[in-house]
Amino acid sequence: MADVPLETGVKAPEFTLPRDGGAPVSLSDYAGKPVVLFFYPKASTPGCTTEALDFTRLMPDFAAAGAAVLGMSKDSVKRQENFAAKQELSIPLLSDAETAICEAYGVWGEKKMYGKTFEGIFRTTFLIGPDGDIARVWPNVKVKGHADEVLEAVRAL
Repeated sequence: MADVPLETGVKAPEFTLPRDGGAPVSLSDYAGKPVVLFFYPKASTPGCTTEALDFTRLMPDFAAAGAAVLGMSKDSVKRQENFAAKQELSIPLLSDAETAICEAYGVWGEKKMYGKTFEGIFRTTFLIGPDGDIARVWPNVKVKGHADEVLEAVRAL
């Protein structure tokens, strides 16, 4: 159980995971281009919906900057598909049902809410540079304005 996300300058852990409505996605599919990888706690919850909608709204800008955007949670592929369809999301949503990738990135751990303790994903975003190294990390993301801030970081690469 990790509770500290990976730091800048380290190689981003490789992954291949199933996604909503398509073939599995690997980090290596995007070799040579920046990748925004945002981890969110649970599909179809208010904060996660706002975050995914913000990244979707900015997809043309991320594409113009040459960057890919991927969302990831522990949700099943079916739940990711329902989330994407309901919200009309254009971002690939990856399913890390076994939490191995969440753990590799240090975003899975013990959380507390309403007096209860449980295991879950800490809302965290990684900007992975074209070289495959982590260029920037946003731990404990506050959703409002976050996607815009990430876009500015991509443009500054």
